[in-house]
Amino acid sequence: MSSTPTEEDDRSRATADRSRCDAVVVGGGPAGMVLGLLLARSGVDVVVLEKHADFFRDFRGDTVHPSTLRLLDDVGLAGAFLALPHQEVERLGVTTDDGEFTLADFRRLPGPFRFLTFVPQWDFLTFLAGQASRYPHFRLLLGAEAVALLRQDGRVVGVRHTTADGGTGELRATLTVAADGRDSRLRADAGLAVREFGAPMDVLWFRLPRGAGSARPPFGGVGRLARGRLLVLIDRGDYWQCAYLVRKGSVEEVRAAGLDAFRADLLRLLPGTEGSVAALRSWDEVKVLSVRLDRLSRWHRPGLLLIGDAAHAMSPIGGVGVNLAVQDAAAAARILAPWLRRGRAPSPVLARVRLRRVLPTVVTQRVQRLVQQRFVDRLLTGDRPAGTPVVLRLLQRWPVLQGLPARVVGVGLLPERVRSAPLSAPREAARAGPGPT
Repeated sequence: MSSTPTEEDDRSRATADRSRCDAVVVGGGPAGMVLGLLLARSGVDVVVLEKHADFFRDFRGDTVHPSTLRLLDDVGLAGAFLALPHQEVERLGVTTDDGEFTLADFRRLPGPFRFLTFVPQWDFLTFLAGQASRYPHFRLLLGAEAVALLRQDGRVVGVRHTTADGGTGELRATLTVAADGRDSRLRADAGLAVREFGAPMDVLWFRLPRGAGSARPPFGGVGRLARGRLLVLIDRGDYWQCAYLVRKGSVEEVRAAGLDAFRADLLRLLPGTEGSVAALRSWDEVKVLSVRLDRLSRWHRPGLLLIGDAAHAMSPIGGVGVNLAVQDAAAAARILAPWLRRGRAPSPVLARVRLRRVLPTVVTQRVQRLVQQRFVDRLLTGDRPAGTPVVLRLLQRWPVLQGLPARVVGVGLLPERVRSAPLSAPREAARAGPGPT
């Protein structure tokens, strides 16, 4: 007597076929790894493609926000994450020629996570990969770069990708998710229109040693403000991770002036740090981050969804880009997991992800644009005097207001939660680290 194959039987056979899955996520950044973890936890067969052989590289945001910590706590991982080496920052501040001013006080937030966490992003991503690898429905392919979308009957059905050994392969999926950043190849392949908002600055990214016996500052993240100059310092324990803002398109001018002139500018902002600044000996140690601010009006095609920077590139102002990307991933997992378990990803359901996340995206970008236009642009062109901005004086005079920027930076609009129990049991022990499978 023959029986009719069930939908679960079809999914089991698809899972056994390594060239097929329920969802393929392109990009192993915060959005891609969080989405991979949450989908695997929900019983969805998911493969994450990461084009690099590891997670170690420049220009990765190092902040893990209170809203992200709350998500990790929802799935029982906050304690394990906070066991990693990290810095907990309760306040962000700005130093001007008039003194030190608190910009955001995270101690005024509700809940148990009243701090911003600084941790190298490669450690955060390695942690997520190790935890996701505990689930039998998760695979991470390192050294696998998606080069083109696969289409069938007007629908995206997967990706063509390179492999770690230099070959090529195809991975077919019910849903393809592009989480491959602001230069998303899949976004270009899909022909989605991008709305550009522009940015008045680029960022020079480098390290300065703290020096033996140097006092720890009152803030874990410090902005140093002067006429025509803005330097952001992130406390990494034994060194500062530095972001030096310059006018858009002026990087070659800065380099042409010479490294001695650049070090002299740094000393004007950081008097008394001659030893640390002298440790900067080559332009090879100074990387350039080209700042962009844009977003898509449509985040999906049939069979394809874009999230994170692939859907909306954020300015570094406020350091909220990682948080927005993680929240996108959490919303996508919650909305899509029940459909993917049934082998479906209808376009109206994909549109619901954008509908959920578009308000936080638009509002955050609007605030960033206002700061760029009314403060950063004037500062970098020298039109704004070096005095302390009025908003900083107001925040200092009424400290209760410091909770507002803490809320914007640390939590944002419409923070996501994971409220469902896992539908897939993890293996007994997490792997020591991620690796190709």
